[in-house]
Amino acid sequence: MNKDNYIDIVLKLRKTYPEATCSLDFTTPFELVVAVMLSAQCTDERVNKTTPSLFKKYKSVSDFAKANLSELEGHIHPCGFYKNKAKNIISCAKKVLSDYNGVVPNTMEELLTLPGVGRKSANVILLEVFGIAKGIAVDTHCKRISNRIGLSNQSDPTKIEMDLLKKFPEEYLKEINHLFVFHGRGLCDSRKPQCISCPINCYCKYYTNNPRIELVDC
Repeated sequence: MNKDNYIDIVLKLRKTYPEATCSLDFTTPFELVVAVMLSAQCTDERVNKTTPSLFKKYKSVSDFAKANLSELEGHIHPCGFYKNKAKNIISCAKKVLSDYNGVVPNTMEELLTLPGVGRKSANVILLEVFGIAKGIAVDTHCKRISNRIGLSNQSDPTKIEMDLLKKFPEEYLKEINHLFVFHGRGLCDSRKPQCISCPINCYCKYYTNNPRIELVDC
């Protein structure tokens, strides 16, 4: 594929999923930090059912920093891995208060110093809070679709991100994760991908190596 093909993938997915945006609900930067932590190994839908009462109880970074560990664990229990997540949330809040004056930082380097925040989470925070799209958040959907299409043959999320950054022009970076997430939820299911309805199956190695239906007109 060439540059025009990569752009066409974005345009076709954009047309298919015009509603593709961040699925996590939040009103403040630190609420997004917490929501992103909770979303690890958990659906955004489950997170959004958990956070309303959570954010009602803990209204600020300081509230989270002072939270009782066992009480916080109880609040986030439905999101799974609650012990580690609760510990990271409290540690992260304390770090934001002590090192960044209570303000969520806006650089990759600084975000990666926060407990519980990895590169994927940092990319989400930079984009959704600050409008900065220098990288691409590689979650399970993005990883699966990148591998299936043939955009990357890597399994490590960071290496996949680097492959994607070499292919897609910077002006499209803010859309890649959202579009891949919606495509993964909508058509490119992990077990039963709906190839017959896929708008980009002509670019997909997963399909073209196992042709079962007529390719769409790309």
